[in-house]
Amino acid sequence: MELCIKHTLSKYAKRLHKVVRRLVPNCDVRFLLSESGSGKGAAMVTAVAYRLASQRKQIDEILASFKLSKENLREVKTKMRAELEYGLKKETQPNATVKMLPTYVCGTPDGTEKGKFLSLDLGGTNFRVLLVKIRSGRRKSVRMYNKIFAIPLEIMQGTGEELFDHIVQCIADFLEYMGIKGARLPLGFTFSFPCRQASIDKGTLVGWTKGFKATDCEGEDVVDMLREAIKRRNEFDLDIVAVVNDTVGTMMTCGYEDPNCEIGLIAGTGSNVCYMEDMKNIEVVEGNEGKMCINTEWGGFGDNGCIDNIRTKYDKEVDEGSLNPGKQRYEKMTSGMYLGEIVRQILIDLTKHGLLFRGQISETLRTRGIFETKFLSQIESDRLALLQVRRILQQLGLDSTCDDSIIVKEVCGAVSRRAAQLCGAGLAAVVEKKRENRGVEHLKITVGVDGTLYKLHPHFSRILREMVKELAPQCDVTFMLSEDGSGKGAALITAVAKRLHSIGEN
Repeated sequence: MELCIKHTLSKYAKRLHKVVRRLVPNCDVRFLLSESGSGKGAAMVTAVAYRLASQRKQIDEILASFKLSKENLREVKTKMRAELEYGLKKETQPNATVKMLPTYVCGTPDGTEKGKFLSLDLGGTNFRVLLVKIRSGRRKSVRMYNKIFAIPLEIMQGTGEELFDHIVQCIADFLEYMGIKGARLPLGFTFSFPCRQASIDKGTLVGWTKGFKATDCEGEDVVDMLREAIKRRNEFDLDIVAVVNDTVGTMMTCGYEDPNCEIGLIAGTGSNVCYMEDMKNIEVVEGNEGKMCINTEWGGFGDNGCIDNIRTKYDKEVDEGSLNPGKQRYEKMTSGMYLGEIVRQILIDLTKHGLLFRGQISETLRTRGIFETKFLSQIESDRLALLQVRRILQQLGLDSTCDDSIIVKEVCGAVSRRAAQLCGAGLAAVVEKKRENRGVEHLKITVGVDGTLYKLHPHFSRILREMVKELAPQCDVTFMLSEDGSGKGAALITAVAKRLHSIGEN
């Protein structure tokens, strides 16, 4: 910004320069010498400076609600830890917001697993079918072949029968494609929605998330629904061995490479964690020996109001406009499905205050879901110049200036940073619990991670790791990227289940 003054050497000019720099510290204001001008011009300069300072103050106040203090984050960790305990206890589990669902996965890979397995992966708008070949021994390896099928919106939000018929149609296409339609292979079903399991091959859907609303599914066993759909088609049969959550698949995939991996984290469209818990602490399942993987379903953390003190009015607007208002509040603050929508709500508010887009709320900006989370990752890239940020906004139909681009980048940064910090605080509670379970002063553990937010956002993973280190200083945590936990992991769980079943029979 360039402003004109009459005499740069005058005491008045120097004072004016100091005032402007003090009022607008974030703006690089240069003064040019003017041969003409008057006191009126100087007054106009001061007015502009005050206006800019006022605008900056408004922006800072709006974004301040996304800044979490160390005390806030320690409190989140403490409350998460308490909710983990409530979910494990028989007396409090029915009302717990963090459901702590037993998965009946009681072992991790030991390297002896082998054979051919089918995997299904349902967790978003795409559905995958995979053939997984596992080889054991010194040259152990996992080879995968897969095909991706779209799940149309009308199927996602239609009837349960239509959804599972569509899934079986996709399986039939894949078996035909691979030339294995007659083979009765063991199958692992990655079903990335909250399920209450009675055994490894029985999973009752607690409730849909991530945009799914298919009717007549909640409260039903999804494995039975799959078997019935296969019977209706009457073309092939499959040995459905396990229904698993994507977090469990992620943990198992990384556990195949690193025996220290006993936690699985998903930071993508959804947000969730699983971990190996001592059986003696799981009151809702009989038995005290060994361990079992617990699917925390921590996305529901805060549904009882325990984190309302850090929820903003934008979080509430996003929640109220979602398919499941009042539910999955923590997930709505930390996962890729919702971060872009939080940003859009803030941008609307800033525009209403005349701080963005010349005060004009375009039809594009009014469109729910238009600001996808992938745009946050692109806009926050350190290598992206403001002109490129402006181009992204223009692609979205937003007529922006370079100043607008700066503000939008700040908004994206505030929202994604808070998401990573909250996710890190929750994970710190889990690793601390693992440390106390083992009764050690210092814990070395690996977390298997999957999800586009962790993998593709330029800062999310770093902030999350820093937060875990700060809030769980007695834990040495290694983060390991999962190579296809949803597919490979389901096959490994199926292989481990078959191995343990064989041992039990003998």
